Amino acid sequence: MTFRLETDGPIATMTIDRPAKRNALSYEMWSALPGLMARVRDDDAVRVLVVRGGEHFSAGADISEFGTLRSGAEGAARYGEAVHAGARSITALGKPTIAAVTGFCIGGGCEVALACDLRVAAADARFGITPAKLGIVYGFASTKQLVDVVGPAWAKQILFAGEILDAATALRIGLVNEVHPPDALDARVEELAGTIASRAQVSVRGAKRIVERITDGGDEDDAVRALYDEAVHSAEYAEGVAAFLEKRPPRFPVFKTPSAG
Repeated sequence: MTFRLETDGPIATMTIDRPAKRNALSYEMWSALPGLMARVRDDDAVRVLVVRGGEHFSAGADISEFGTLRSGAEGAARYGEAVHAGARSITALGKPTIAAVTGFCIGGGCEVALACDLRVAAADARFGITPAKLGIVYGFASTKQLVDVVGPAWAKQILFAGEILDAATALRIGLVNEVHPPDALDARVEELAGTIASRAQVSVRGAKRIVERITDGGDEDDAVRALYDEAVHSAEYAEGVAAFLEKRPPRFPVFKTPSAG
């Protein structure tokens, strides 16, 4: 497995760590993602996950596996299932995620970045989704994430042409939230992650679930109204109100995800 998962207080960082291959993602790496996300999910002290690379975020799929694990329709389908499960595990994490994008963010690398809630990029980063160069149809869930982020017209151009976009274009079309000079990227990601980690997590995670419901075409229902009820009965709400009345910064307690069932 060529990921590193490290925790510093309320912020976990998952680093794609395969520099010799420009952080190309292998079948093994895609298959490891659900387990890594489970570790982040189950650690109540972690409030935000940052996903990053090194010189490059990820240059995409490991080309060497096209002639082995991805050869033939059956192998390609099995590989696609691992990619879908890996990307879905990031999307479904339930905690806010930030992709810190450097260098190449191509193909599967862009799929990982789009699975995150926010994308903050270095000014020299480059983006592309290139299945049209390989005879692959991009998966439904990942295509929907792309459409949700950039809209249908730009999603079509990105997928039809398979061109590489610079960071300025990515910012203009909404593919990334922010662009910063390369030497300022880490500081900004750390600042943003710290700010989100300092907020009431019952609010942050409730907002994440409601935004996802809206983009999935859902309406307000009992499950959404339960989020409101959970918030006003939480220790975080009590602390937030007390801090406001006492004119001091809030000190939110650790948020524990309610158990299912």
